[in-house]
Amino acid sequence: MSITKQAIGLLSLVFFFNILQAQKQNSRYEFNVEQTVAYAKKHNVQVKNALLNIQSQIQTNREITASALPTITGAMGTQYFPNVAVQTLPNFISPATYQVLVNEGVKDGSGNPIKMPGDFGFIQAQFGTKWNASAGVSLQQLLFDGQVFVGLQARRASIEFQNSAAEVTEVNIKSNIYKIYYQLIVSKTQIQLLDANIGRLEKLSNDIGALYKNGFAEKIDQDKLAVQLTNIRTEKIKALNAISIGYMGLKTLIGMPVSDTLILTETLDYSKIKDNLVADTSFKHEDRKEFQYLSFAKKLGEYNVKRYQLSYLPTLALGASFSKVAQRNEFNFFNKGDWFSSSAIGLNLSVPIFSGFAKDARVKKAKIELQATQNQLDNLKLTIDNEVEQAIAKYNSAIVTMEAQKRNMDLAERVYAQTKKKYEIGTGSNTEINAADVDLKTAQTNYITSLYDAIIAKVDYLKATGKL
Repeated sequence: MSITKQAIGLLSLVFFFNILQAQKQNSRYEFNVEQTVAYAKKHNVQVKNALLNIQSQIQTNREITASALPTITGAMGTQYFPNVAVQTLPNFISPATYQVLVNEGVKDGSGNPIKMPGDFGFIQAQFGTKWNASAGVSLQQLLFDGQVFVGLQARRASIEFQNSAAEVTEVNIKSNIYKIYYQLIVSKTQIQLLDANIGRLEKLSNDIGALYKNGFAEKIDQDKLAVQLTNIRTEKIKALNAISIGYMGLKTLIGMPVSDTLILTETLDYSKIKDNLVADTSFKHEDRKEFQYLSFAKKLGEYNVKRYQLSYLPTLALGASFSKVAQRNEFNFFNKGDWFSSSAIGLNLSVPIFSGFAKDARVKKAKIELQATQNQLDNLKLTIDNEVEQAIAKYNSAIVTMEAQKRNMDLAERVYAQTKKKYEIGTGSNTEINAADVDLKTAQTNYITSLYDAIIAKVDYLKATGKL
């Protein structure tokens, strides 16, 4: 009995753990469009990599800064010489000895005064000990290097360049999110219209079924409605499948796991869609993130030219060192014994004289690249002007089309309702009601398309003017 209770308890724990895991792995989010964009800024791979590029540039700037700071290096080493090198030297000992003998008047065995020989030959001697050890520290401080100083000046521009690149990425991602998000919102309206059509056809089918039983309608009328119902239900299944795929695409874009649940909370606000955006044309090229990005690229290009121009100037560095040296015939450096000090302080001036015109080539190449960036900026201005004008035209056209299609759909609904009443009282034909149904579906489809086109036109206008 106790074993059974233990088994039940164990199974309960496993079941509870699985529930917790499922809740942990599958999250639920209810987002408006701005919350969706905020989520993408944290989880989209391109945005995350753009932010990592900023962090990488910060570390590069630290490396550049380090070039202007002093460097201190410590070193310690020991050497062992199994055979101390032997050197052959002129015999400088014998002449001194003979000179003493000559000065003292010493005579040789024959009784003759000792005379200085003409050639004393060479002697061999070992210089050094079997063990040498040294320990020291050195300091290097760059005093002037034009290229390093330009690098220090360009640090802020480099960060701004990477920040601007991240903002360009974010704007592109945001634009795509807006388009997909509102496409899915529009799809909700499409499903609502399909459901309304299904309900209307089901009611009509029931009404015609009653008329058929009473002999006021034909069997073919029922069959035609059955076909229409099947077609519109199939259309709804396709629309739901497209919406499901759209949700998966949006999740992938914002970096959300496909297994998580995403609910879009925005509703279509016709007043926002119909905002008089074209009345506000006070935009500047500098409002566009792409323009800011190229402007910073141009600034970095100017620093690049300056860097190579200053490479013609000399470089000056300060150096200092201090060391201790010891020599032994045995490895006993940690015992008593002398360690001899050595220190030095110096200035090193390096003057470039001739480098085979390499510096001149680098300067000219940097100027060419700078001119290319300026050309891109000039072309971007023309592109922005063109995009803004096209966005205004498309937005105006989209708003007019949307309003016209909205009126047309309302009119088609009234026509269908009147045709249905005429058919029910026997003054209308099945052909008329089928035609009215086709016209209504066409008007609904056109309205859905125009609604989405108006939203996209607004997003494109905001992006073109740098206000997205």
